[in-house]
Amino acid sequence: MSDFLSAEYWNNRYLNDQFGWDLGQVSPPIKEFIDGIPERDVKILNPGCGAGHEGEYLFKKGFTNVHLLDFAPQSLSKFKFRNPDFPLTNLHVGDFFLHEEKYDLIFEQTLFCAIDPTLRAAYAEKVSSLLNSGGKLVGLLFDREFEGGPPFGGSKSEYMGIFKPFFSVVSMEPCNNSIGPRAGTELFIQLTK
Repeated sequence: MSDFLSAEYWNNRYLNDQFGWDLGQVSPPIKEFIDGIPERDVKILNPGCGAGHEGEYLFKKGFTNVHLLDFAPQSLSKFKFRNPDFPLTNLHVGDFFLHEEKYDLIFEQTLFCAIDPTLRAAYAEKVSSLLNSGGKLVGLLFDREFEGGPPFGGSKSEYMGIFKPFFSVVSMEPCNNSIGPRAGTELFIQLTK
C-alpha cells in the first residue's frame, strides 16, 4: 500500500507543518450549512478532520456533541491546544474504516480526496454505516482531476455511482461560495441515509 494510507505519513505531515490543503478556517460552504442547523445537540462527526476548523467552529457555535477523528495524533494535539475546553472524549485517533459509533451528521472535508480512490466505495459504505437512519453526509468533493495525489479528484457522475447504493437522497451541486483558488472545482454534497 502507498504510504499516504498510513497514520505515520499523515502524522509526519502535521509534525513538519506540511498541510497545504488546510484553509486555516472553516470552509465557507460548510460554515453556511452549519449556520442553518437549528439543533445544537445533534451528534456530529468530522472524520479526517486535520486541523479541525469545522469542529472548532461547531464547538464555538454551541454544538454540544461534536466528534473529531483523524489518523494523525499530531493533528488532534494541535486542535486540543487551540481548544483546551473541547472534551477529550470526543477526540478520536484512529482509522476511519475501523471507527464504530453512530451519528446524525457527518462532515466531509478532504478525507474522501485523501484516500486511495480504490477505497471510495468502501468509504461510502462506511459513512452510511456510521449514520443513524435519516442521517446526512454533508460537505465538499473536488469536481476536477489532479496530477498524482493525494488529493485525488473526480467527477459528479463518478461520485453519484459510488454513493447512490448507500443513500436514499443524493444531492451534489456546484458550490457558489468556494474560496477563490477552489472556485468552480467543488461540489457541495448533501446525502441522506
